[in-house]
Amino acid sequence: MKQKKQKKEALNRRDFLKRTGLASLATVAFPYIIPGRALGLDGAVPPSERITIGCIGVGGMGTSNMEGFLDQPSAQVIAVCDVDRQHLESAIKKVNDRYGNQDCAGYKDFREVITREDIDAVSLALPDQWHAIPAIMAVKAGKDIYGEKPLAGSIKEGRAIVDAVEQYGRIWQTGSWQRSQDHFRQACELVRNGYIGEVKYVVVGLPAKNSINKRDTKPSDPPPWFDYDMWLGPAPYAPYCEARCHWNFRWISDYAGGQLTDWAGHHCDIAQWGMGTELTAPVEIIPRGGNWPKAEDGLFDTVEDYEFLCKFKEGFDMLVTARQKGGVLFKGSEGWIHVDRGAFDAQPRSLVQTEIKPHELHLYRSSNHIGNFLECVRTRKKTITPAEVAHHSIMIGHLGLTALKLGRPLKFDPETETFVNDTEANRMLCRPMREPWHLYI
Repeated sequence: MKQKKQKKEALNRRDFLKRTGLASLATVAFPYIIPGRALGLDGAVPPSERITIGCIGVGGMGTSNMEGFLDQPSAQVIAVCDVDRQHLESAIKKVNDRYGNQDCAGYKDFREVITREDIDAVSLALPDQWHAIPAIMAVKAGKDIYGEKPLAGSIKEGRAIVDAVEQYGRIWQTGSWQRSQDHFRQACELVRNGYIGEVKYVVVGLPAKNSINKRDTKPSDPPPWFDYDMWLGPAPYAPYCEARCHWNFRWISDYAGGQLTDWAGHHCDIAQWGMGTELTAPVEIIPRGGNWPKAEDGLFDTVEDYEFLCKFKEGFDMLVTARQKGGVLFKGSEGWIHVDRGAFDAQPRSLVQTEIKPHELHLYRSSNHIGNFLECVRTRKKTITPAEVAHHSIMIGHLGLTALKLGRPLKFDPETETFVNDTEANRMLCRPMREPWHLYI
């Protein structure tokens, strides 16, 4: 039975846990335990009121997110999970060193984390093929989620996440942290308030070329500390090699879409924010070329140099390209604004110092992305980057990649999230999943 939407009143952690049901996903039962010690945390937040966190995936970005939660006095990390025992042991040590105790539990299987009744929220930082399944299982288990971008590895998986979050009334924050930086918000507010006139053209510049960490590409047995089959999960079986896993998964099409899907969740997100099209998508996608690597080992096969044009029914075009300056360029009838990480420029130049007036449109303000998530867990308000927004942002990347692969223009219906009269393209809206994994909707 579909649950009601999130209640608006503030909940403390104890009340929140009482009101949150736990779906039966495993036979393992865990006692309701609030860690009694919290050395190193702000004593103004008692242990029983802290939001307890389980971190699933504690490699590069997962460790960074975990450290972000460790820095928040209102949160307490009590469990970590990774299929790489070296990552896992390092994360456990970081948590225990931070709190001055030995309380952090470690797991290899994410299901053991999401079935713990004493965990309020989970941080998900996994390869793209693993974004949907743990997310949906976690929201069904009553967990709020801080999930890394891209939201999902396909459009249908993203839709499944959005629907599950809505159905089970969970709080979701996507790791599109650019929204929590002042200059990105200011740029979008200026555009939305008409400071550069009517905007008919937006350029989204994304990185080109695969950023490969050089490792051995020869097939071998996986190391004893690494559960390779679990790492593959729903992705097609492939023989293990050192170069395939961790950072490099991004450049292998069985798992991700290269720089395009790695970055579209950031810069396409800002472009959507500035244009007010966060809950829709282009109606036509026109490929302008893409190059795929021709490596002898054939391992890294995601598009490296790409460009495509998106046409929106709202009356503007968005060029997504790896062939121009990075960031987002809004071109208006009375000027332009360019915004990127550490960069904000405009014409007229005075716009950079312009403050939005009280009576004008003000966008959602956040100065701390993880802090915003924790605040929303308590208040049950939407985060600055909820699932449905992240879904439409990465959708642009997935649509462009499909058009590039097929090498022809595509018509798309944002309402049904399907291609118009195109069976071949519609087959690419989802990825097949290897048994025994499937979407738990």
